[in-house]
Amino acid sequence: MGERTRIINRVKAILAWLGIRSFNPKLRRVVECLDALRTPDGVPLPPNTVDELRRDMTRLAMIREKIKAIEEARLARLEQAPVTGPHAMVRLIASVIGIGVETADMLVQEVLSRNLRDRRAVARYAGLTGAPDESGSKRWEKGLAKAGNARVRRGLIQLAWRFLRFQNDSALAQWFRARTDGPSGSRKTKMIVALARKLLIALWRMVTIGDIPAGVALRQPA
Repeated sequence: MGERTRIINRVKAILAWLGIRSFNPKLRRVVECLDALRTPDGVPLPPNTVDELRRDMTRLAMIREKIKAIEEARLARLEQAPVTGPHAMVRLIASVIGIGVETADMLVQEVLSRNLRDRRAVARYAGLTGAPDESGSKRWEKGLAKAGNARVRRGLIQLAWRFLRFQNDSALAQWFRARTDGPSGSRKTKMIVALARKLLIALWRMVTIGDIPAGVALRQPA
């Protein structure tokens, strides 16, 4: 996972230096698009740069396939695991399209398998509650509280962005879009935290009472 992020960031940095910011290295067929890339002045990329990017994209594809194979193997093992307890929770969370086994396992081990009394406790444990201002009232504009599990918080915010791509028709995605219509990036950055909180609570309800979030698409059993 770390190497994949480093490669993506390096590719973006190289292209940004050339004035290209719209290229998405996460797309499946990016290697075929490299020769057609142009700078804002219409100049082709230097051959050495294209070769470097092609090597990075090839390596990225290999990492992606390796991660896919690992997740498929873990899913196969989960199918043989007990039908109750943490393994069953991981299997259920991983059935949501857009959530991989690694993310599901992290959420279950760090949060969802714990005996947390209500949704406020769930959000507080993950560090997805607002920091109090001087009057004691909680406001998102004051930022996130420092308490909570930082690893879970980072993972959930990343998951929230991914959830918007894979679960575009879900009620949660519609809730987010209704509050972020317009070009304001700062508004989306603030609201993604609120979405992450809602998503975590929805997943907690899913594993505790079997309540599937409205409009969420699930993977079909193999």
